[in-house]
Amino acid sequence: MIIQATSKDRDLLARLMRAEAVGEGELGMLMVGNVVVNRGIVDCLTFQNVRTIPQVIYQSPGGFSGVNSPLFSGSPTTKERELANRVIKGEYFHPATNALWFYAPGDNNCRTTWWDQPLAGRYKNHCFYRPQPGECPDIH
Repeated sequence: MIIQATSKDRDLLARLMRAEAVGEGELGMLMVGNVVVNRGIVDCLTFQNVRTIPQVIYQSPGGFSGVNSPLFSGSPTTKERELANRVIKGEYFHPATNALWFYAPGDNNCRTTWWDQPLAGRYKNHCFYRPQPGECPDIH
C-alpha cells in the first residue's frame, strides 16, 4: 500500500471514483483515484495537512465536487472496490501519474495551466495537472 486505507476508506475512494468518472470507464476512474492518493502522500502546496483518504476527499476548500453527486451515494460495486484497491496499492496511469488536480472543461479544451500548474495530459473529458517540478518532490 502506498497510502494507509481501511475497508471503509477504500469504499469511500471507490464511491468518489464512480461519482467523478464513471462515464470515463475504468481507466478514467483509476486516474481519479491516482489524484486522490497523490494528494494523500504529498506534503506540499495545499495538501500538507491531509494524509488519509477521507481527509483528502472532504478537504475544504479543495475537495472534490463528486461528493455532491447522487453517484457518490450508496455502496460501491465489487468492481469499483477492485479499482480503488489497485490505486491504493500503487498502480499509476498516465497522465494522472503525478497529477494533483483534474477537471472536465465545459468547452472541451484543456488549458495549458490550471491554478498555475502545468497540464500533464488529458483522458477523455478530464484534464490532469501536475505540480511544477520541485514543488512536490514526493511525486516527482
